[in-house]
Amino acid sequence: MAKTTGAARYVDDLTFPGMIYGRTIRSTIAKGRIRSISLDFDPAGFTIVDYRDIPGPRCNFVALIEDDQPFLVAEEINHFAEPILLLAHEDRERLMAAEVRIEYDTEEPVLDPEQSPTVFKTIRIRKGDVAAAMATADRVVEGTYRTGHQEHVYIETNGVIAVPEAGGMTIHGSMQCPYYVHKAIKALLQLSDERVRVVQTETGGGFGGKEEYPNILAGHASLLARKAGRPVKMVYDRVEDMIATTKRHPSIIRHRTGVMNDGRLVAMEIDVLMDGGAYVTLSPVVLSRGCIHAAGPYRCDHTRIDGRVVMTNTPPNGAFRGFGAPQTQFATEVHMDRIAEALGMDPVRLRELNALRPGDTSATGQIMGEDCSALESLKAGVERSDYHRKRAEYAGSNRGIGLSLFFHGSGFTGSGEIYLSSKATLEATETGARIRVASVEMGQGTRTMHAQIVADALGIPYEQVDIVQPDTHQVPDSGPTVASRTCMVVGRILQRCAEEMRETIGDMTPGEYIREHGPLSVTKQFQKPEEISWDDTEYTGDAYAAYGWGCDVAEVELDPVTYEVKPLRMTIVHEIGKAIHPSMVVGQIEGGTAQGVGWALNENVVMKDGGMANPTLTNYTIPTTLDTPRMDVIVLENPSGYGPFGAKGVGEMPIDGPAPALVNAIRHIGLDVRSIPAIPESIMEVACASR
Repeated sequence: MAKTTGAARYVDDLTFPGMIYGRTIRSTIAKGRIRSISLDFDPAGFTIVDYRDIPGPRCNFVALIEDDQPFLVAEEINHFAEPILLLAHEDRERLMAAEVRIEYDTEEPVLDPEQSPTVFKTIRIRKGDVAAAMATADRVVEGTYRTGHQEHVYIETNGVIAVPEAGGMTIHGSMQCPYYVHKAIKALLQLSDERVRVVQTETGGGFGGKEEYPNILAGHASLLARKAGRPVKMVYDRVEDMIATTKRHPSIIRHRTGVMNDGRLVAMEIDVLMDGGAYVTLSPVVLSRGCIHAAGPYRCDHTRIDGRVVMTNTPPNGAFRGFGAPQTQFATEVHMDRIAEALGMDPVRLRELNALRPGDTSATGQIMGEDCSALESLKAGVERSDYHRKRAEYAGSNRGIGLSLFFHGSGFTGSGEIYLSSKATLEATETGARIRVASVEMGQGTRTMHAQIVADALGIPYEQVDIVQPDTHQVPDSGPTVASRTCMVVGRILQRCAEEMRETIGDMTPGEYIREHGPLSVTKQFQKPEEISWDDTEYTGDAYAAYGWGCDVAEVELDPVTYEVKPLRMTIVHEIGKAIHPSMVVGQIEGGTAQGVGWALNENVVMKDGGMANPTLTNYTIPTTLDTPRMDVIVLENPSGYGPFGAKGVGEMPIDGPAPALVNAIRHIGLDVRSIPAIPESIMEVACASR
């Protein structure tokens, strides 16, 4: 309600006594070494921080997967916009007017991932005997597919306030993962657990862009705050946010598929290359999810997937809705239409033949359960969109219709949830119950959905459930708010808490129980289902406890003069186990689909000399309401045994399907597009090449 009325206070609305403002001075080259730094302003009244203000050399790394990314550069520059110096002042205008001159010895940057000598991570998935099976195929279809960067464009840019207090540091900020920030600041400032407190402020969107990046920004604000002895606010403007923060990994994906004349897939050989940018960040995990989803929702007894993510001298890429799966499933689904074309087969029939069914195994050998809904999703999408009639009607015109079939694993990959060991707490109150979890609300409806789960499991009205704002001094570590795990994993832990509380209090209300027996609190931890098994070395077994399933059908119109593609209508089918809050589920699907339309057709990150050359919303265009097609959303429910009331994740899957469905619709018009974004210039090139 606070958001609706405008009463919600975001980080830039907050002030603290004595607060000053911080700013980051960044590199203007992609690769080289710092020769000299000159302050071309009067430093009186300024707080100035460089790498020498960090307690020790081992502290100057952002604590994440690898200790390779410095908070502040000492000498070596590895990407454009890399942080070098921090300034703070109580007057924002004087702060922004301060000029710093940096001289460099420049070096040749690596900007092409195919030429990079540095590999951050490789992944190898093997199933069956690909070489032998490929030799039996009637046909072998090959293709290379490319996807570009994508900017998150959350409405609220990154921002934090660091407040030094009682020998420690408190961070207030816009973020997805308070405990990630807690870990990073502890390591940076060499403080104990209790000396660091992280409080999530109202967050205006994330989409993965506030998963790991707030660690860096909180570190910068903390360094300034500690040196100044005053609270420091740092809020990026849109240009700095787009230049400096993480983006979706670009990819180059090669498919070689053996197929029989009747359409059966007999062998799949897939090579995945992702551009990680200058530092590791979360790239190994993004690559992992991408590779696991690379064979798509199809059965094939002989599959070989090789993936690698490499370094380039560009700003590090990171988490983004879908986390690698959209890139690889784009390639698979466009490739499937090319296979159908090669066979002269209906694309729907090809997918019907090969879609995973209960009892089939995935590329990692995971046996699909009864909630495997690939065929149901495909059938619903084809029928609801009237696909076949329109396919015939649009033939030979400037209109096209195409589809995609996809899936998405819910929760962390493999053993990830075991390592996280997430906890959730439920307290009885005089008026009902109070939830304590680290899962954040950033527009996706976490608070509402968690309160519904507890209310239903505890048997009390929804209005009697309170939720504590995520604050590391107030809530247990429930893991990050990512990977479509907030409902299925954290929601399930909360359901168990509520069920135990219900059993404890019996027929009493929570208030009656407290008055008779005293306070009651239940804390539960994630428990690995016994039947789930994963080998992290061989990449075999149960990659995810459950999968969501989806089918998108896109209808487009091509302007034959400008080559602009206008999306007319999207029919979107998602099977998510159980819709805890149906209208919010539809909202998530519509929002993710619009984001997928932008990634496919509009959003073009232009990189020049290693930096984003179009870092404004004037020249980096996202779909407006006028660019977004009509959407018809169908939600199917095939409950999973691992989520609350059967629910699976829903947040990420909507971005998996739009791009391949749209490109396949363009293919129906007769244009062989194999890379996105499919902006008019690139479509014109394809059209000219085909003449």
